[in-house]
Order: sequence, then structure tokens, then C-alpha cells
Amino acid sequence: MKIAINTSISTGDLDFSPLEELGEAVYFRDPSKEELIATAADCDAIFINKELITEEVLAACPKIKYIGVFATGYNVVDLEACRKRGITVTNVPGYSTDSVAQHVFALMLAVSDKICKYTSSVAAGDWVKSKTFNYFPWQTFELRGKTLGILGYGSIGKTVAKIADAFGMKVLVSTRTYPKNCPYEVVDLHGLLSRSDIITLHCPMTAATDKIINANTLAELKDGAVLINTARGGLVDEAAVRAALDCGKLSAYCADVVTAEPMRADSPLLNAENCLITPHVAWCPLEARIRLLNIAVQNFRGYIEGRPQNVVTA
Repeated sequence: MKIAINTSISTGDLDFSPLEELGEAVYFRDPSKEELIATAADCDAIFINKELITEEVLAACPKIKYIGVFATGYNVVDLEACRKRGITVTNVPGYSTDSVAQHVFALMLAVSDKICKYTSSVAAGDWVKSKTFNYFPWQTFELRGKTLGILGYGSIGKTVAKIADAFGMKVLVSTRTYPKNCPYEVVDLHGLLSRSDIITLHCPMTAATDKIINANTLAELKDGAVLINTARGGLVDEAAVRAALDCGKLSAYCADVVTAEPMRADSPLLNAENCLITPHVAWCPLEARIRLLNIAVQNFRGYIEGRPQNVVTA
């Protein structure tokens, strides 16, 4: 069995040998469509990350019978085309829950404690010039007592809520399906937006959630609210978010995702004031990537042995 493997989940710090034990491995990284087809044309299985697996790609790679997605989201794969061809597609759910939840609070604390502003100021020599032992031109605030609104209550949303508890925050939850035995107050979207000091997005990207944060919903926020998005860039109307930052409706926008990735030079969020953006890295601490690869190997071994798991084409 020949296996094509995308190595983009590694910086040279992951060991792909467990996959090599299951077949003849060929490697690729961030390919164009043409390069992807050339690599996988005679392969029986392929492991991808963000590559688009379309009808065209599958037609050019007729031997493929297994697609392993190195991610939880699998919207890059044409599932219907795979079903027609009898191709098994698997994903890796839950591997980055703790990593993403940690990143949410890294962003939140960067805003509450003005970490970026103060470290830049110190590096510029402002503390050296100070006549007192400290200086605080930027107001900070405590998380304790603040209301955190969580939109989406899957594994990441639940983990974020538990961490918020430890900080003494009041948690509000808004989710499509009413959660059983939820220890937090469950509200509709209007209640979440109007009552929260900080809102964090953890819902999937669907037709119903496309630009769910827009000019109309932003208008419902408290003045000076903070918005955090570590889910999908398309959940927000970025031009509307920029306008809300410019007028002070939002005191900060923090994101690990944008609508077009890599970020485009004409993005309305690029260099916006009080906008903290990281380049889609919440998922990728070493521990999370090791977990991701291990589960992907287990998925493939299970497929070979006739006991598939984490299948998304059923």
C-alpha cells in the first residue's frame, strides 16, 4: 500500500515512522493542486491537512481508497464524491481542546493586562526613562466578576467554561442544542451578546453561522466588549468588526483565524487598533500535534484491520 503524507503538521519534531510501518510512504508539503495530484496519483491512501480534495483531484487519483484528515474539520473534502467512490474519510476530533482553550485565555489575558502594549513600551525604553518604580498609562482589568459569553458548547466551549470558573467569571452559554445538565446559564444569542463583557466563539462554521457576528449583532454588545474568535474566520464580518473597533463598540478583537488564510494584505483587520491576531496556531503546541498524529495512525490502522474509527463518510 502506498501512502501520501502531508508533513505540514510538523516542523521536523514529529515522527512519521508509525505510518511508514503501514505502507510505502511518500511525503509532500503545502502543494499546489497539480503537485498534490502528481504525488498522490498512484497512492492508495493520503493524509492531508488543508488541501482541497475535490472531484477533480479524486478523478486524477483513482487508486485512493482512504483519506485521513490531520484535523478535526473536514470541510476541505468533497464527502459526496468520496461516498460515490467508496472512499473512507476519517478525522481527528478533540486533539486540540486543551490547546485552543489555553489560547483563548492567553488572548484574554493579553487584553486584560495589556501585555502587548506594556512589553512593547518596556522594550522601547519607557521604563528606563520612568521617574517612578512603575507607570501605567493603559488601564488593566480583572477577569473575576466579568461575564463570559460562550457561543457554542462543544468540548472546547466546555473546557473554556471550566477555566473561566477558576478565574471567578460568570459564564453564559448559547448553543444550538440545549445542553443537558449544564451548570451555567443558557441564553439565546441576544442574551449572550447583550449581557457579556467578553464573548468567545466556539461554534462550527455552517450556513447558519456564516457571519453570525455582523453589524447588527455587534450593535447588541455592551459598549467596550471584547470579542475572541479561535473557531473560524467566517463566523465574523471582518469589515463590521473593524468598524466596531474604530468606534469603540469593541474594546478589543482577538482572533487566531481570519476569513482568508493566509491573511491577505487587504484584510480590514490588518494593523487595526486593539486587534490581536495570531496566525492559526492555537491548535499546534507539540503535545497536541503528537496527539493528532497518534490518533491519525490509530484511525488508519483500524481501517486496515477492518475496525474503522472516526469515519466521517458514513
